[in-house]
Amino acid sequence: MQFFPDFKTFVTIGPVSIHYYAIVIIIGALIAYALGQYRFKQLGYDKGILSDYFFGLLVIGIIGARIWYVIFMWKELYAANPIEAIAVWHGGLAIQGGIVAGLIFSWYFFKKREIPFLIAGDAIMPGVLIAQACGRWGNFFNHEAFGTAVPLSFLKNLHIPQFIIDQMYINGAYHHPTFLYESLGNICVFLIIILLVRRFSRHNGAQFFAYFIGYGIVRFFVEGLRTDSLMLGPIRMAQLTSIVFLIIGIMGEIYVFYKGTNKTY
Repeated sequence: MQFFPDFKTFVTIGPVSIHYYAIVIIIGALIAYALGQYRFKQLGYDKGILSDYFFGLLVIGIIGARIWYVIFMWKELYAANPIEAIAVWHGGLAIQGGIVAGLIFSWYFFKKREIPFLIAGDAIMPGVLIAQACGRWGNFFNHEAFGTAVPLSFLKNLHIPQFIIDQMYINGAYHHPTFLYESLGNICVFLIIILLVRRFSRHNGAQFFAYFIGYGIVRFFVEGLRTDSLMLGPIRMAQLTSIVFLIIGIMGEIYVFYKGTNKTY
């Protein structure tokens, strides 16, 4: 057993390696689960419901994120070596694919248990932002999802920790720490939802749709700085998806305001 053999790896046990990428994803998922459990308890639901939901969501979300990434990177990375497509531990998860897959699974799960989807979404989606904020640190340890080149003085002026600056020196140049931008942006959206939307909105679904508005805005602008975007022709796929999320969020907020049910909690 060897701890910290390199920057990406937490521990190796014989031929098995546990990467920071996996650790931060699990940590983020557990935080989101705890936040969801707390909210479900406030709503009066059996905590066992979310326990059953959590494992399925985690698996489906990772599968969806991986499939999304592999689809758009097939020619560049996987056509010559298809078996590599299952090597999730090497990095390569497109969170928007995980969100889409997770939403489909969630709709099915809560419909089967006769729990209103928007009420469940209000309880769960804010915590997803924290999971995403944690997951971005996996990109940091993998030296991926960084932005365009910038001078060292730019990073110094951001007043970020030196260890982040040091690790943003990649391929002979310093780069935008876009993982950090998105991580902090997601935390800000989370705080806005729980401190403002949750407090002042009177309608079920307002927090759920606020997620799509906030995350869509953050991801759209951060994606514009990245150098490794998944592309659909000349279009950055994450930006296109962010626009779709933003439209869904705005239309959803209009719907719940005029036709949605009032909160009873």
